[in-house]
Amino acid sequence: MAGSIRKRSVVIAGHRTSISLEPEFWTALKDIARKRNASINDLVTEIDKMRAARDQAGNLSSALRVYVLQALTGTLPAIAPVVAAAATAQPAQKPL
Repeated sequence: MAGSIRKRSVVIAGHRTSISLEPEFWTALKDIARKRNASINDLVTEIDKMRAARDQAGNLSSALRVYVLQALTGTLPAIAPVVAAAATAQPAQKPL
């Protein structure tokens, strides 16, 4: 039945969790991940980090639905500064 909720397991920052979404959202997330050459786990982890960096309340399933909607409408916000900084941070160098 179209629109029925499907629960799937994903790994976020090394922790396994379950997310419940409609099949259409799972399909859209898979398409977005494929276009970005990323796995579903990587994409969900990025969305979760963006949500945390923006100190957004609400559950992850809702954040994923909003992300898909924004991706499909071309209204995705820029990556949160905390996420961008973490992605470009250089490892600390050991003193000589």
